[in-house]
Amino acid sequence: MTGSTGPQQLPLVLPHEEALGVDDYLVSTSNQAAFNLITNWPEWPSPIVTLQGPIGSGKTHLVNAWQELSGAQIVGGDELEYLDLTALAEAGPVAIEDLHAGFDEASLFHLFNAVRLTGGNMLMTTREWPSTFDLKTKDLASRFRAATPVQVDEPDDMLLAMVMTKHFSDRQVTVDSSVIDYLVIRIERSLDAARNVVDMLDRHALAKGRKISRVMASKILESMGE
Repeated sequence: MTGSTGPQQLPLVLPHEEALGVDDYLVSTSNQAAFNLITNWPEWPSPIVTLQGPIGSGKTHLVNAWQELSGAQIVGGDELEYLDLTALAEAGPVAIEDLHAGFDEASLFHLFNAVRLTGGNMLMTTREWPSTFDLKTKDLASRFRAATPVQVDEPDDMLLAMVMTKHFSDRQVTVDSSVIDYLVIRIERSLDAARNVVDMLDRHALAKGRKISRVMASKILESMGE
């Protein structure tokens, strides 16, 4: 009897949506100060806050957490010149993401003033401190200096371990703590890297029908490096 061969059946991988609420935010020393400031709203030191941190440090999660608390509207820095900024400020709290990617100075200056006039709040995120921006508008520079700055650092070992453990748990995957410890000291220092390695390990384990192990983790890290 001749055995038939056919295409290998791939495992069904259900879409996984990351939870970005306040209760889903994991805190360590690298982000404690930023989390405290966000969750202390509206008792802020000043009406406007700048949140600075490297890529993959969790700034977007903090913005979404603040939106949950405040009902803020979230827009990109590069969108400002196309918006009705007075109406935006009058509608309530505002979050501006990724100022490092560029923004129209006149528009941002107008929004600063509109937020102050309405007695509202604004949160801005950037990978670079606003003091390093090459601003042509001196009054805009003074507005930035009046804002409260807060730093969120790249994730430490503790936070990376917590994030990977949570992502595995959200997928109902049990992984030995030794695997987490192995990954923590070898992946890129970013929350995106932690999320990606969990996703790749989960998919690989499903495809192979095996439990996630350090050997499997080593192979996945090697493939990610390539």
